[in-house]
Amino acid sequence: MNILIIGGGGFVGQKLAHKLAEGGTLRGTAISKIVLADIIDPAPVDASFPVETTTCNIADAASVADVLTGDIQVIYLLAAIVSAHAEEDFDLGWQINMMGAMHVLERARALGTKPVIVFTSSIAVYGGEVPDPIIDHTFLNPQTSYGAQKAVGELLLNDYSRKGFVDGRGFRLPTISVRPGKPNRAASSFMSSILREPLNGQEAVCPVEDDFLHYYLSPRKCVENLIRGAEIPAADLGQNRCMMMPGRMWSIRQLIDAMTAVAGPDPATRIRWDAQPEIKRIVSGWRFDLRPEKAIKLGLEADASFEDNIRYYLEDDQPAS
Repeated sequence: MNILIIGGGGFVGQKLAHKLAEGGTLRGTAISKIVLADIIDPAPVDASFPVETTTCNIADAASVADVLTGDIQVIYLLAAIVSAHAEEDFDLGWQINMMGAMHVLERARALGTKPVIVFTSSIAVYGGEVPDPIIDHTFLNPQTSYGAQKAVGELLLNDYSRKGFVDGRGFRLPTISVRPGKPNRAASSFMSSILREPLNGQEAVCPVEDDFLHYYLSPRKCVENLIRGAEIPAADLGQNRCMMMPGRMWSIRQLIDAMTAVAGPDPATRIRWDAQPEIKRIVSGWRFDLRPEKAIKLGLEADASFEDNIRYYLEDDQPAS
């Protein structure tokens, strides 16, 4: 089993590679090789089999062709530019988030090997004038360029799968929290930074009110679900290959209360409240009453509590003091 992770330098791609290296199998077959590809050469990962690292610009079809070779059986398409960045740079968002997906699908079609493609979409595909709750058959109505780009990627994945060119499956990720590292240009970045920085003894800014509700999943559960997602039999996916990944809805206050329950009262004192209307406008356009029944039936899982999300960060990602 040869695996290509496009976006293999990002935090989800790195966690996925480490988890696959630890397990050693995917889809019931021993892993022979993992290729990690990203715009910047990814960090290496130790494994009992070869793990190669390389650069790839998914906005360039030739670059995709260089890394997607005929011996690859499973492709994880994780690479993207994130929400606020895609909103600020309209052209770049479409080149990477939509044309990048097109280049991967077209290369797979040209090879004729029908690889499994696991595509990370987003809950940003929902929005606008659709009623709550959001269920598996709710139509997509994105209110940002990022959401529109991911929605087009989903349509392409479904059509290339229908035609038999690929065996695609797409998962609309909740906001992943608590993310390690530093803040990025995602509109949702504060949903990790208001926890991560205080847990690390630093100040963080919250740009929304404490009753703001959102839909969350931990990095650990996200990776477990991406592995399970690759292993779902194609016959069980039905006519729509894309679905919500399970998560849970909590308010900002519930996040902070969970942090306090696990780490004590001190971290919460490092949060500064500073309203940022542009961030609130973007995140308020995402829909949150999500019912991921299909994914749950297929074996994907949400976190049991946000206290678990905090514990996972402390166990897996908190920098050594």
